[in-house]
Amino acid sequence: MQDQTTRYLRVNAVAERYDISKATIYRAIKAGKIDALLIGKSLRIPEYALRAFEDTAAEDARQALDSLGHNTSASDLDSDETAEVA
Repeated sequence: MQDQTTRYLRVNAVAERYDISKATIYRAIKAGKIDALLIGKSLRIPEYALRAFEDTAAEDARQALDSLGHNTSASDLDSDETAEVA
């Protein structure tokens, strides 16, 4: 039987995962870019919300690069070289 449980992460763990500040995560939650749940007095972010956030961020990066005249594909965005361009 497949495990259907979802992992819920703390804001600090998400910030460390992406190497950004906790304030950036809180702003993304407030802006509706990352779904979060309030459990007791603590915010938790389900892993599926991070996958959706990553997909949206990748699409936004593609559009930004395209607007600058860079033709990109999904594989281009996976390389470290593209990250340096952005």
